[in-house]
Amino acid sequence: MSTIDRTIFADPIELFRMLKTVWAQDTAGGTTGWSPDNPAKNHCSITALIVQDYFGGDLLKTKTAGGTHFYNAIDGKRWDLTVSQFAEPICFEDNPTTREEAMADASEQKYHTLAERVRRASL
Repeated sequence: MSTIDRTIFADPIELFRMLKTVWAQDTAGGTTGWSPDNPAKNHCSITALIVQDYFGGDLLKTKTAGGTHFYNAIDGKRWDLTVSQFAEPICFEDNPTTREEAMADASEQKYHTLAERVRRASL
């Protein structure tokens, strides 16, 4: 996405509602685990990037049993739009991270695919 209209979504909850409709197997990280019953599964890194695109803030990460989990901090508040993928609560470490590290966890192609779906669905 070249230019993002940051006024499209009133808050991250509104973006979350949109993401639930566009997350899919082809945008999930990894090759297993995603299902329509758990649409957030393996979408944490690209979702955190898209949240940052629309709302700014910082990227954070936490180690989980399944690997590194990415999410956001906006105006000092933690926003984790993919926490529903976990069967159990996670212990948030809130370690700062970068766009590069989050992108390395996914792929640019998957990020661009999901970002374009969000853009089109918001029109």
